[in-house]
Amino acid sequence: MVDFLKGQQIILKNQAPFSPLENGENKQSTPLVDEGQCNNQPMYHDSGKDAASVHKHQIGENVSRKDKINFLVTTLLDLKDSKEAVYGALDAWVAWEQNFPIASLKRVLITLEKEQQWHRVIQVVKWMLSKGQGTTMGTYGQLIRALDMDHRAEEAHEFWVKKIGTDLHSVPWHLCHRMISVYYRNNMLENLVKLFKGLEAFDRKPQDKLVVKKVADAYEMLGLLEEKERIFEKYDYLFTETVAGKPKKSKKFLSEKKKSGRRKPTSTPDYLTPGDGVQAQ
Repeated sequence: MVDFLKGQQIILKNQAPFSPLENGENKQSTPLVDEGQCNNQPMYHDSGKDAASVHKHQIGENVSRKDKINFLVTTLLDLKDSKEAVYGALDAWVAWEQNFPIASLKRVLITLEKEQQWHRVIQVVKWMLSKGQGTTMGTYGQLIRALDMDHRAEEAHEFWVKKIGTDLHSVPWHLCHRMISVYYRNNMLENLVKLFKGLEAFDRKPQDKLVVKKVADAYEMLGLLEEKERIFEKYDYLFTETVAGKPKKSKKFLSEKKKSGRRKPTSTPDYLTPGDGVQAQ
């Protein structure tokens, strides 16, 4: 393990960016170090070298994935707040991988989230996306959440519009709810209403009454009381409780309909549940 850590520290200083193998074939690369440099520094090898020499330079091949993940997390937390430093460390970490280690990086992101290192989460996700990796709704949701927690709501909005908002007919509802919560928390009410109308245009029906309440509050604070009443009537089934087999409107729903005046958004996003394991900053 000590040899692996020393080797990785050398790699972080000298390694070139990760370049995935294509079609399963090794491509010849130029050496990373000049002749005459220390022999224990990592370098790409020619296919003609003997197996013992190749084995010598495959640093950390027998180290567990858990140790590699812990090493990367520790490295990222110790680095200065520099995009170049973080990207360089990530490039070096994957330099010896034949396939992009997406599963290990997801574990790294989970650990960083538990540590509430939102800025580092953003940097890691953006680096992944720059490599053409992790282009899934799950990764997009991680980035939106991290940007929100890092107080970068405008950037979260820009990312939503560019990468997600053009496909509202198929975006998962939990991700839509997350973005509605970002808008609600940051008083971006026009964007909230626009997003919800876009979902309604595709006949997307909210699955949670909290979504309806946020939208209704936004309409009220924008002075659009008729729209507020419209959505309460349209989605009143979400507020219906069943008592002895008969539908019954909840008292909370009835009070919401009668309530007038403006209410400020709460400071904590409702989409964060106790299972998320984080606290709002």
